[in-house]
Amino acid sequence: MIETRNVLINAKPRISLVTAVVMLTCEICSEEILLDEDMKTHLLLSHLENDMSCPLCSLSGVSYDELSYHISSAHPDYQHKAQKSSYSTSCRPPPIGTNLTENEDPKAGSSGTYIEAKPCGSSSDSLPLQQRTDTVFTQSKGVLTCEGTSAISSTSVSPGIKRGLEMSIPVLDNAGYLSEQKNPKQKRPAFPKNEPFSCPMCAQVFNSTSILQEHVELHLQEQDYSEVPEKLECPMCPAVCSDSTSLQQHVELHLDNEAGTSDSDSRLAWKLQQEMDKKRMAEENQVEKEQFKKLQRQFGLDGSGGYRTQMEKTLKRDVARGIMPPAEYHFKRVEMMESLASGVDDGRTRTQGVIEALCQYYQTECKDCVHVWLSADTDHYCSSLGDKGWGCGYRNFQMLLSSLFRLDTFASPLQDKSVPSIPRVQRMIEDAWKLGLDPQGASHFNHQLQGTRAWIGATEIYVLLTSLGISGRIVDFHQPTGPGGTHSRLFEWVKQYFSQSSTSSRLPPRIIQTSLPPLYLQHQGHSRSIVGLEQRKTGSLCLLLLDPGSPSSDTMKLMSRDTASIAIRNVRKLPGSLKHKQYQVVGVDGVLSTEEKQVRWQRCLYSVHTVK
Repeated sequence: MIETRNVLINAKPRISLVTAVVMLTCEICSEEILLDEDMKTHLLLSHLENDMSCPLCSLSGVSYDELSYHISSAHPDYQHKAQKSSYSTSCRPPPIGTNLTENEDPKAGSSGTYIEAKPCGSSSDSLPLQQRTDTVFTQSKGVLTCEGTSAISSTSVSPGIKRGLEMSIPVLDNAGYLSEQKNPKQKRPAFPKNEPFSCPMCAQVFNSTSILQEHVELHLQEQDYSEVPEKLECPMCPAVCSDSTSLQQHVELHLDNEAGTSDSDSRLAWKLQQEMDKKRMAEENQVEKEQFKKLQRQFGLDGSGGYRTQMEKTLKRDVARGIMPPAEYHFKRVEMMESLASGVDDGRTRTQGVIEALCQYYQTECKDCVHVWLSADTDHYCSSLGDKGWGCGYRNFQMLLSSLFRLDTFASPLQDKSVPSIPRVQRMIEDAWKLGLDPQGASHFNHQLQGTRAWIGATEIYVLLTSLGISGRIVDFHQPTGPGGTHSRLFEWVKQYFSQSSTSSRLPPRIIQTSLPPLYLQHQGHSRSIVGLEQRKTGSLCLLLLDPGSPSSDTMKLMSRDTASIAIRNVRKLPGSLKHKQYQVVGVDGVLSTEEKQVRWQRCLYSVHTVK
């Protein structure tokens, strides 16, 4: 419904209310009639019998007597108020239950008069929305007209109120006084048919009064929301201000109070930052120390002892677990001490005749191989209790020496035909460092290998060969060159290495035993010895490797025809089995002359070839 407001009248000079005529008001439709007889005629003509409805409630379909009794009993104040509010100067009867009062607009001066419609005994703001209405009166050519009634829906107004809105409108005579129309029964409809209804608050036009009513209610709700002031919260405390000016003043108070403590806050922040930096640096240093210790333990540089210490601990642990009797413990310990004193390997992890067993296997088995290249006779050395987990580099060097001792080419520099023990090999590397070979490697190991479990690699093998007067070179395969991360160039290089030797006339043409020593193969964390190569009918290549990590019992299976086909699986390695990022190969080229040996020692050089 429409809320009641005070609206100005666009009139000429102020109108004086002079005449007050007491008229009769119809209780059904609020129409004003002068005589009692006319009232009865009005009731008969305008309100049919048994078609009465109460203008104040939902009662309908009753007779006039029943309706009069209902109004007098259920609405006792209505009749009194309706009679009291009937004036001849009113332009139309207001809705039942409201009074018309005349007020003066202070801004309009003497040229504006507005009539305020209020309910009896209460203000317009306290009315429910369904009981409010806006009424605007304008004067044009001596006639007062009523505007704004189109905002009242015909479905939401009782018949009595609707009838009152349709009454004739008074006019002004030449003297400026209100007078009745000549034909009081001529009605002016509030809502003309087939005419659009315009909104009194905007320029929109509607064809239905119900839609117009909802539209006006939306206007009123927006005005109610706009009247609520927006609350502004302080960004520095929970305080809420009503406007931006108050909020600005409030924030300035915060800033003024904190201005005196800004210097101390800066010093405190700087101090806290310094403490956090120190704590972070201490944590980083601790992490680095832990990682360094972990690497030292991994590469045997943590000072936990070397070959002898690990052997004694392992033997004692076996005795404590009941695996080994005490008598055997003392016997093995004596053998270890004798080997360490002599510097010669005890040979307990040595397996001979490996290359010969491979030749016999390829003569009877593996018919799909086109060519098989084998190195010179080489013994297999596996890890023992004293070097398990870190001695693969030393054991591969022992394999290489076992092959060089059998070749006449290296008889001159290798007059001592005994294979050294691991502690003796460590001492040989330290002696080479003292002569000036590989100063960077010496610094890495802190110039000490004896008594440690330090890992060695391709560089240390090269240093050992150079110290013995043997020419060697390091070939670096620093990235994969085949599909799927394989090293196809590595396999091609090994084939080229073994192909340089002539074949033996005693063997079939597809089995080629060369007079070349094995190759030392190094990758991250482990090393092995290459003792041969297969080339199959499909053209694929396969390396034959002896692994220090394989126990001697597995290697012995190559000697038996019944188990050779199973044991060969640990020796044969296809390209898909070698997928480390980088590989290094140490190959023996010959014997160094005295001049070449001195040049290498003086210049601290070692030969490295990179294969791309």
